[in-house]
Amino acid sequence: MNTIIRKSMLSVAGLAFAGGVFAGPIAAHAATPVVDGKPAAVAVAKVQGAQSHIDLNDEQTANVKAIIAATKKAGLPERAAVISIATSLQESKLENLGHLGDMNDHDSLGLFQQRPSSGWGTPEQITNPEYSTTAFLKGLKQVDGWQDMALTDAAQTVQVSAYPDAYAQWEQQAADLVAQHWNS
Repeated sequence: MNTIIRKSMLSVAGLAFAGGVFAGPIAAHAATPVVDGKPAAVAVAKVQGAQSHIDLNDEQTANVKAIIAATKKAGLPERAAVISIATSLQESKLENLGHLGDMNDHDSLGLFQQRPSSGWGTPEQITNPEYSTTAFLKGLKQVDGWQDMALTDAAQTVQVSAYPDAYAQWEQQAADLVAQHWNS
């Protein structure tokens, strides 16, 4: 069953160019703000469309925690973690995917289906959850107004997917996961 789900997910991702047109090699940013450690409400102002939900196994939960840790390390707020987790839910169902042979979308790898050929990093880097999240966040920080835009618009600007609206379906689960794990 997991293979069927993975193949279905990858067939959708197969048409996407999660390529890093905007977020490939990115220049370092100036000093980032420090997270104050206080829990903030993870606001989902207007969830777009029908929402999807999957049950997570231990590996997927560990990847959620790795995304949150990388977001905190980057000094970004909970909203950045929500966008990152929703993106990873869409791209890989929070599974750190390696090369999948004929099912692979070009050379897409990891939690965010980033491509070495598009400048995201080496295969080893892209399959490192902290590195891949940091690379995604660098792209997100380049999106003017990402904090206030619809999740799917922010994610799409970084990911450049063939299915730009697909990220929205994961917003509620991503917000719930961030609320659950931000302070753990």
